[in-house]
Amino acid sequence: MVSRMGPILETIRSLHGMGVWLEIVTLLIPGFNDSDDELRRAAEFLVSVSPDIPWHVTAFHKDYKMPDPENTRPEDLMRAAEIGRNAGLRFVYAGNLPGSVSDLENTRCPNCARTVIQRYGYFIEKYRLTPNGCCPDCGAVIPGRWATRFEGQIADRPFIPGRRNLIEIS
Repeated sequence: MVSRMGPILETIRSLHGMGVWLEIVTLLIPGFNDSDDELRRAAEFLVSVSPDIPWHVTAFHKDYKMPDPENTRPEDLMRAAEIGRNAGLRFVYAGNLPGSVSDLENTRCPNCARTVIQRYGYFIEKYRLTPNGCCPDCGAVIPGRWATRFEGQIADRPFIPGRRNLIEIS
């Protein structure tokens, strides 16, 4: 990674060392930061800090003032996620293309592989963690900051890129 990334990478390492919960989001832009080599180096860096850091690879879409490049395709997100998993990351998500990225929107137990949180986009459809943040099937601890119970979410529907998601106020 280029030298200007040094301070960012050191901040990630330092925050993790202080016990701050981190989740890293990479906006995958075709032709800019989507090469296998760049994605592998990013994933390997995260694994060197902790294989439990969630890595969210998200799709670029030209909704606003950037007409180029083309939108990120679901298969590119899935490729990036596979690179992350092959590097050793245990929690890799492909986001913001609801229903288009297989099961990469969900959280699976790294021990038994059962789904503990099922999502459609950012909308939580099922939440199966125990009050102490464990898999209900095998008891493995799922790293994260969990509430003792799921109390719903703010959004009443998922965000879908390219569509207006206006909430009607009466």
